[in-house]
Amino acid sequence: MTLLIFGQTGQVARELARRAPDARFLGRAEADLSDPAACAAAIRAQRPDAVINAAAWTAVDKAETEEEAATLVNGAAPGAMAQACADLDIPLVHISTDYVFDGAGTLPFRPSDPTAPLGAYGRSKLAGEVAVRASGARHVILRTSWVFSAHGANFVKTMLRLGADRPALRVVADQIGGPTPADAIAAACLTLADALREGAAGGTHHFAGAPETSWAGFARETFALAGLPVTVEDIPSDAYPTPARRPLNSRLDCSALAADFGIMQPDWRAALAHVITELKGA
Repeated sequence: MTLLIFGQTGQVARELARRAPDARFLGRAEADLSDPAACAAAIRAQRPDAVINAAAWTAVDKAETEEEAATLVNGAAPGAMAQACADLDIPLVHISTDYVFDGAGTLPFRPSDPTAPLGAYGRSKLAGEVAVRASGARHVILRTSWVFSAHGANFVKTMLRLGADRPALRVVADQIGGPTPADAIAAACLTLADALREGAAGGTHHFAGAPETSWAGFARETFALAGLPVTVEDIPSDAYPTPARRPLNSRLDCSALAADFGIMQPDWRAALAHVITELKGA
């Protein structure tokens, strides 16, 4: 299968490169998502068997003051990709986020639940979802959450950096979700792209790690596996204000993905151990 992947340096793109080294990867130099027409042109020029969009504007707080730019990257660019895919009958896997929900309640969000983003980043990602569906392309929109890996900027690497110098850290404990290893997302995307190419029905699906935890719980497990004697103090979200509001409930119901594609939720604790081992060996 000839695979075209948007993204090159992000967490999921890096893991896709490990799993699909023969794929064609397009970084910003080859296809800048702030130029949607260029993204569509790249698909028309390459005419691959499938497309995975692993690129996005991920600066959640910055999106609050630059929503137009974020929406161009997260909304218009995926829409242009999807329209090119629809025109050429090429399947598309597009990665989205739990931020399209408002984070209310305590039940895991289902793919069919109403969306209600709290901020600009969530609105920009929802715009991408709407555009992909409207294109008529054969697609899977894969919503995920709390992505981590040994690459790029993420919570695990931040905790390890801070924990190396501090005996105690205050970490938010009232936001609950499923940490998701980037490698597992990459594997899921490849499975979905192949399934779409073979004629499987697409749609919107959820994929997150298990079991659910808080950021504070995630931090404790990180320090335990890394052997760092750091005390974690639980704090509420309002004690750590940010420009963009974060969902309190990031739980995602992933049962449909398991039923339709056999893709099970990964145990984030096992993946975290591998990531920490990789970071120690770097």
